[in-house]
Formats: sequence, structure tokens, C-alpha cells
Amino acid sequence: MTDNDLVKRLAWSGLLAGTGALASIVTTRIAAVVFRRIFGEDPPE
Repeated sequence: MTDNDLVKRLAWSGLLAGTGALASIVTTRIAAVVFRRIFGEDPPE
């Protein structure tokens, strides 16, 4: 199974998508915390 290039490419694409989604969620939450501390209110939607 690890010799199949298609499986490797699909696994790599899935890993990138998952990591990107997680990074996006974490970045959004950090930005919201910073916004709340600076302005004292919830960030705009």
C-alpha cells in the first residue's frame, strides 16, 4: 500500500487539508482573543 503513488498523494492531500483547517481554527480563535483584549468587545462576524 505504501508503494502506491496515488495513495501517497491522497494521504498527503488529506494531511495538508486537515492541518490547514486546524491552523485556520486556531488562528481565528487567537485573533478573537486579541481583539477582545484590545477593544473589550466581541469581534464582528
